[in-house]
Amino acid sequence: MSDIKKTPLNEVHRKLGAKMVDFGGWDMPVQYSGIKEEHNAVRNQAGLFDVSHMGEIRIQGKDALAFIQRLISSDVSDAVIGQVRYGVFCYPHGGIVDDLLVYRIDEEEYLLIVNAGNIDKDYAWILENQKGEDVQISNESDDFGQIAIQGPLSESILQKLTDEKLSEIPYYFFVQGRVSGIPCLISRTGYTGEDGFEVYCDAKDTEFLWNEMMQAGNGEVVPCGLGARDTLRFEAKMPLYGHEMTKDINPLETGLARFVSLDKGDFIGREAIAAMKEAGRPRKVVGFEMVGRGVPRAEYPIEKDGEVVGYVTTGTYSPTFEKSLGLALVDTKKVDVDDRIDVVIRDKRVEAVVVKTPFYRRSK
Repeated sequence: MSDIKKTPLNEVHRKLGAKMVDFGGWDMPVQYSGIKEEHNAVRNQAGLFDVSHMGEIRIQGKDALAFIQRLISSDVSDAVIGQVRYGVFCYPHGGIVDDLLVYRIDEEEYLLIVNAGNIDKDYAWILENQKGEDVQISNESDDFGQIAIQGPLSESILQKLTDEKLSEIPYYFFVQGRVSGIPCLISRTGYTGEDGFEVYCDAKDTEFLWNEMMQAGNGEVVPCGLGARDTLRFEAKMPLYGHEMTKDINPLETGLARFVSLDKGDFIGREAIAAMKEAGRPRKVVGFEMVGRGVPRAEYPIEKDGEVVGYVTTGTYSPTFEKSLGLALVDTKKVDVDDRIDVVIRDKRVEAVVVKTPFYRRSK
């Protein structure tokens, strides 16, 4: 346990009685009151998440945009200051290094938000791919705290603490302002399928802001752990690195075609992705609903007519729909919506049916 990393909110989680787990080398809360209760609170009211374990890498300089364009699958050239773009880093063979958010801070300054377990790998990959561009690259992950407030009441709760007009921030945009007097970056983004905000601050201010948001919530916001974060993102079919995305999965296979701009110019992995687009993707991520009894788990085989046609990438009991659901990477030519399939759970075939995704889409 000595080498495990802790966020600035570690003591807060322990005081609140959270169940703590080792999550990719971080000591993180998996749940407080219970995954189902926390999940439903986010769907119906608001939930507060510690996401300070995420990575922040700053790229600035006159070639910052050109450099990022060469690294990432999506096109950030038309992003305005105050806008956020989603995309993926790819290896030359088309597999995924990581997925990330790109914040355009200024004309020549961008902040990249990467997955906690990939910070060192991503930073090394960015440095290794610098080919003489005039840029400064800094890993500032230890300097930041990050709190996500998510759910239909998140705007009204956060508005009590800031003079920024939150209703005027569009989805995937951000402002730099103050929350309870603390300088913050306030971003209308999230990983739950609900409306909400991610608030970035100096690491030393994180605990104060967490307590301020809990107080402003006045019983309508609950602390949430990684368990609910996973069930929420899963219902909205938001991919998770290590599950729907790996070094062996092409972004087209996991359904990220709209975040791949093949016509923007060259970027790492472009050739392999273009070749797959031309030939057709051999695999795809589909959603399924269990018909028989059992909960599907990652890496369980998927069979159709007795033949293995893929494997489960994420599976769980869905608190919103009160049934067991899953995502699977399957052979494109052999599996389609409404098909009956079998999930092999501990050597036993359990029937399931392929359904349309996302499972959950919030009403506007």
